[in-house]
Amino acid sequence: MKDKKNIALVLSSGGAKGIAHIGAIEELQRQGYNITSVSGSSIGAVIGGLLAMGRLEDYTHWIKTLDRKSVWGLMDFSFTSNGLLKGERVFDRMKEFIPDIDIEEMTLPFTAVASDILNEKEIVFDKGSFYRAARASIAIPAMFTPVKYDGTFLVDGGILNPIPIEHVRRRDNDLLVVVNLYGEKQPKAELVDESQKEKEKHGRGLFAAFSNLVATGDKKSLGYISLLTISSAAMIHKLAKMNIDRFKPDLVIDIPADSASTFDFHRSDELLKLGLMQLQKPFMPKLRKLDEAGL
Repeated sequence: MKDKKNIALVLSSGGAKGIAHIGAIEELQRQGYNITSVSGSSIGAVIGGLLAMGRLEDYTHWIKTLDRKSVWGLMDFSFTSNGLLKGERVFDRMKEFIPDIDIEEMTLPFTAVASDILNEKEIVFDKGSFYRAARASIAIPAMFTPVKYDGTFLVDGGILNPIPIEHVRRRDNDLLVVVNLYGEKQPKAELVDESQKEKEKHGRGLFAAFSNLVATGDKKSLGYISLLTISSAAMIHKLAKMNIDRFKPDLVIDIPADSASTFDFHRSDELLKLGLMQLQKPFMPKLRKLDEAGL
């Protein structure tokens, strides 16, 4: 009989929705499940790497302190033609309380995925600097500047593999669990409490304007970045479904695709709760049935 308390975990790409990864992870651990390996793409690579090095709790404490102003302060505009943001400032800030380590020194086996845009292939990071791997994996085209790497350029892992199931180091007796940030869309009213809606209503200034520019669902204002984001999202959602259908994980925890925009890191409390709730209903009962069946 397999030991169903062990889990090989795969975390998808998906911007600030990735905070829901943390809520799901915390609930799995509260229920007694032991994560033995992890792979991730884009924000999934960031969260997965922090989990693998044992520093996810430190990161969670930090993001809970972020508001709109502090998120805006982490944006380092590049003013170049190959990306709006450099994407370095946020990692520099994280390094102040979470020092970089090599992936091979992490407590858990970990892999991150980025996309080689010149050679049209995946680059899998399973050794070397965590922050180097994470920066490459989150480089959303046109949003973040690409990363130079061995004579080519790397962009967001989600472009070629938003759910890198094949790269997790799963052992024979491990359940294969995926947290998918491209689940079926739901009305925002079901996901955002009244206090949050009031904050969103009164959000103003440059941050609000920037958020509207990059929002995935703003069909009333299809600027260049919004249009590019929506178009790439449709492709990524299709790739995510194809990978899930191909590898048939034991459990897929779906997070609604429209639950947050790319830079909604100021909504951490809400998104952490969302990850927890999506695991509890109905996924945790399903996971318990797998335990009982011994499959």
